Amino acid sequence: MPTPAAKNSEAIPTTLASPGALRFWLAVCLIGITTGLAAAALTRLLELVQHIAWRGSGTNILAAARGASASRHIAVLLAAAILTGLGQVVLKHLSSGNGIDTTAAIWFRAGRMPAWRTLGSAVLSIFAVALGASMGREGAPKQVGAVFANVFSDTGKLSDEQRRLLVACGAGAGMGAAYGVPLGGALFALEVMRGKLALRFVLPALLASLIATGISWVALPNAPTYIIPSFSLSASVLVWAVVAAPIFAFASILYVRLVRWADRGKPQGWQRFIAPGVVLGLLGAVSVQYPELLGNGKDLSQLLFTNQVGLRLLLVLLLLKPLATFLCMRSGVPGGLFTPSLTFGALLGAAAGHAWSAMWPGVPLGFFALLGAGAVLSATTQGPISAVVLMAELTGRDRSFILPLILIAALSALISRSIEPRSIYDARLSDEQIASRQKMREQESDQIGVPQSLSVGGKPRS
Repeated sequence: MPTPAAKNSEAIPTTLASPGALRFWLAVCLIGITTGLAAAALTRLLELVQHIAWRGSGTNILAAARGASASRHIAVLLAAAILTGLGQVVLKHLSSGNGIDTTAAIWFRAGRMPAWRTLGSAVLSIFAVALGASMGREGAPKQVGAVFANVFSDTGKLSDEQRRLLVACGAGAGMGAAYGVPLGGALFALEVMRGKLALRFVLPALLASLIATGISWVALPNAPTYIIPSFSLSASVLVWAVVAAPIFAFASILYVRLVRWADRGKPQGWQRFIAPGVVLGLLGAVSVQYPELLGNGKDLSQLLFTNQVGLRLLLVLLLLKPLATFLCMRSGVPGGLFTPSLTFGALLGAAAGHAWSAMWPGVPLGFFALLGAGAVLSATTQGPISAVVLMAELTGRDRSFILPLILIAALSALISRSIEPRSIYDARLSDEQIASRQKMREQESDQIGVPQSLSVGGKPRS
């Protein structure tokens, strides 16, 4: 049986004087530095590939695709299909074990992941998104951050509990560095990846995300991802937030279940070559008419937040954009789901805003899109706090929309969580794993906001 001293050395250090604190905090700093450098490099790689492939902007795939010929649309997407098929075969041979999702690794393997296979998948996803696949780019820096966390946990001979936290911190640091959202990245690491906002977890997550974001700003612009106007608060938008929250909750439940369907049906064997070719070839053909389908959806969301999408196009994209994401995922194209989910929420919010404005006009349609994006992020990630903070950091705004955003994010997450226990980041988990994770959460002795040293079996020490 481990001695009390051994148990203390395996726990998360809450002070610099705690046993093993130097090794732990040095690992946190190194994770932040390496993840920040990697996120910057991956972002620049995406921009370079996108610029070369589309012969246009490396930061705005929509503008580049609008200026490209129909033949280029199809050729670039078929190139993405060939690369995806070959990449999947190579990845299968990079590791003797199977690939593992970051969330599953944190909960069931103490954060351990096959390094080369994970890194290869990250790089492949960057090429796929740059070439137009309808997936998110945050998957790559998240995976790289998790790999670095594993490396430094091994080097520092850290405990499983420490490794589990640091892998979540590495993933959150990757998110923070990729999008320039240090606080949102830290909260994402805890609320979404680790699934617990315990006090002793906060400082490592904050430090890793802050360092990674600061490092990335050396190479990437320190600017909001979305430029939006200042929206005015009104009774109309507050009532809409309450009325519309169930709509976003049920839409998010459907979204998560379709993500699960897509993940469980990924191609095997020779189908790894056929499925990407069919899906991405079809996407290339349809994108000639609807270039908004290409990429992660960032440029489309910007248009929605500033009310630059007509109603007819909006309704078409509300169906086609998430469908493109699900089919890309189903065909085996690697990538993230953060921005695609945000864009789906913006599309649904703008559509619901059109209907509401017919009854109670006066609210800009971009405001509805923004709130819809936050609501779907909250419900699909089951992280309302991180969703609110991420939307504030992504837009560089704070007070102009915070009250209705908190309201709709909280209600949407509450309703969806009551029906669907999974988020988009743990859709791969089986029903047995979901039940096992819930038991693990209940068995963790610490309470939110209570230092471990003050809690034994869930009760304060006398």
